[in-house]
Amino acid sequence: MTAVESYLKPEVINQIKRLDMRARFVVKGFLQGLHASPFQGFSVEFSEHRRYSYGDDPQDIDWLVYAKTDKYYVKKFEAETNITGYLAMDLSQSMAYTYRQELNKFDYSICLAAALGYLMIHQQDPVGLVTFDEEIRDFLPPRSRRSQLSTILSRLSTLKPAGKTDISHSLNQLASRLKHRSLVMVFSDLLVDPEPVLESLRRLRHGRHDIILFHVLDEAEVTFPFAGMVELLDPESEQSVVVDAAGFQKDYIQEVTEFRETYRRECQLIGVDYVELDTSMQFDKALTEYLLSRRARG
Repeated sequence: MTAVESYLKPEVINQIKRLDMRARFVVKGFLQGLHASPFQGFSVEFSEHRRYSYGDDPQDIDWLVYAKTDKYYVKKFEAETNITGYLAMDLSQSMAYTYRQELNKFDYSICLAAALGYLMIHQQDPVGLVTFDEEIRDFLPPRSRRSQLSTILSRLSTLKPAGKTDISHSLNQLASRLKHRSLVMVFSDLLVDPEPVLESLRRLRHGRHDIILFHVLDEAEVTFPFAGMVELLDPESEQSVVVDAAGFQKDYIQEVTEFRETYRRECQLIGVDYVELDTSMQFDKALTEYLLSRRARG
């Protein structure tokens, strides 16, 4: 039995299998789009070049291209022709929460990561794993071999979300480790102050990295399906407050809506794909819908 089969529940395995040919085609198209040369307006001879940027070795400048364009380009190395992916998983205690769904937020995120990791490796793109709470805890270097997905899920299967989180600090740590343009897929409930997180995302984008931010909330955190007097507990600070659900629901839902809207608006401004999810959604359907909408945006 593989790590994939031993960790993921049978119904989850079936959901991954339901990423049918159309979904796989869409995902592959999305990943191939990340590979596309930004110089498509030039002739084919420029397809393996990119603009010179600070930090590149001047010895790599292609002077023949400079003579034709009066601009500096460097030849791409083989490693740069594939997109390198990182699955960045939030390990904070709040990710373990579920109200009535079979999968908590962490397990749901693992399902998303498994599907994306499988599809990247199927395309022979290297993918790695980063886990974090208040700082990066585990860093599995990207590999494109087929055993990599089992290795990733084996690592995740030993983990239980616990303690506090510092998403901003962890993403800044990750940014300092990335030496080449990468695709960073972040899975988190984002239950922290948004501004430091957004600033760390801006830093990653400044490094020319592509980012997909999967904002995973529990169904109950979105709809607040409670009645009577309810004790609300912050799993990370362990502070609690008792509220009347009927009087609190409207204000709560408005706060959550505004919280998500902040991320949606700011991510759009900085060029980050923001994907809002809750655990009542079938992850395979939600992932396919996101990729279809991405492709429709061109």
